[in-house]
Amino acid sequence: MPTTTLNVPSATSDRPLPSDATSTTPATAPPAANDSRDLSRVGLSRKSAGRLEAISRGEAVQTGDHAGVTLDESVLEVDQFCLWYGSKQALFDVTLTIPRGKVTALIGPSGCGKSTLLRSVNRMNDLIDTVRIEGGMRLNGDSIYDKGVDVIELRKRMGMVFQKPNPFPMSIYENVVYPLRIDGQRNRALLDEVMEQSLRGAALWEEVKDRLHESALSLSGGQQQRLCIARAIAAEPEVLLLDEPCSALDPIATGKVEDLISELRGSYSVLIVTHNMQQAARVSDYTAFMYLGRVIEYGLTPTVFTNPHCKETEDYVTGRFG
Repeated sequence: MPTTTLNVPSATSDRPLPSDATSTTPATAPPAANDSRDLSRVGLSRKSAGRLEAISRGEAVQTGDHAGVTLDESVLEVDQFCLWYGSKQALFDVTLTIPRGKVTALIGPSGCGKSTLLRSVNRMNDLIDTVRIEGGMRLNGDSIYDKGVDVIELRKRMGMVFQKPNPFPMSIYENVVYPLRIDGQRNRALLDEVMEQSLRGAALWEEVKDRLHESALSLSGGQQQRLCIARAIAAEPEVLLLDEPCSALDPIATGKVEDLISELRGSYSVLIVTHNMQQAARVSDYTAFMYLGRVIEYGLTPTVFTNPHCKETEDYVTGRFG
């Protein structure tokens, strides 16, 4: 397969402010999944169009996993995971191994199941009555969906940051130490230590150290999002889940959050959903491309973006559809 022309910066290199541009190739929107038109007419190759049409008909396709994804120690394993909302299936036989201490990005067009998969990791979809699942997930070898799992204790092992910053209506200090407070911790010296360590880890300490007892709602949007990340890492989670954490932020705030994600690499295992492909290229070590509830390709980020194994992935990252 020829190498695409998309220029992908290193995840740890200096880079310009974020941009939503993903390629120099003009993007052409594909027809809807139930559209009978030939997908090749929107610029896709015949082979790529054929596989995407097969997926839209509900047919199984083989995932283009790269050999390198099995080399790192895993923190999270997803094994033939399927999910339904009532009679509608949203995820199809998803199998992924998320490496420890790395940043893994989930990319794909809207409605492809990225956020559904992310929320399944900490069982947020349990709150929807019509949801049912098949397959399994394991966090450090422990089944996430075993009948005996205490969901509250499970969620304490993970940190979750959403699209829109959601600081609690309390002080900056109390926001950060909240996970410890609900766990019964009352030692003031320990709370102070964790609070400062978490704010430093979220690159926010210097900006708020003189206003710790002010309302968290007085912070800017970017500061609020970094505060939410500080609150998430205060409990030392085994995996950090980020659901489009920069989608509501301006470019400068986005750049700061991306720098923070890069700094968390090694100390934390991060699984991030993003619509911005350049962001995925900048911050992640591994990337999984999803389409209509299936993982099409999964591998090292530079390879996925510059020399993908699947033509569908190349068509997506170069803007031919999506």
